[in-house]
Amino acid sequence: MHGPASPGWLLVALCAVTGAYCLLRMRSQVEEQRRAAGGEALMGFGMAAMAVPAAAFTPPDWAWPVYAVVFGAAALHALWSARADGHHLHHLVGAAAMVYMSLAMAAAPGSGGGHGDAGVPLLKGVLLAYFTGYVLVSGVRMVPVVAGGPGVGWGDRPELARACRLSMGIAMLAMLLTL
Repeated sequence: MHGPASPGWLLVALCAVTGAYCLLRMRSQVEEQRRAAGGEALMGFGMAAMAVPAAAFTPPDWAWPVYAVVFGAAALHALWSARADGHHLHHLVGAAAMVYMSLAMAAAPGSGGGHGDAGVPLLKGVLLAYFTGYVLVSGVRMVPVVAGGPGVGWGDRPELARACRLSMGIAMLAMLLTL
């Protein structure tokens, strides 16, 4: 995940801003926004931390297993939440992808960063196919969205929530491709 510095910093910025907006959504008056926003904030900030270019910071060897445990717990929470709301299945796949990338980075030689050859190729291919489909479908779904009216708070804007999810899907694709 640690490719050239400029795209890496752009990915960090995209994921951090997305995570910050998801924190803002946690203050929403709409219950379904609040329910999903916490997991999405964790995903955004976790992706930002994993995308920091290796030239700027190489995490210690123990960091990757810690990431795997944190996102494993998030995957279990998403699995539990998916009983009531199918949207959490996407959170489950995203958290599982983060666990996969963490374990691949831990197993990579030097643990400083894989460059296209870390992980299990079949699993990586399945995750790439899923997130490619997710990004394409999410992009199409954004087209007819009507922006919220003047009385709608920043945390309650469905078009921004969709853009947030689309951004994280694109970032996940970028991270999987450079793994």
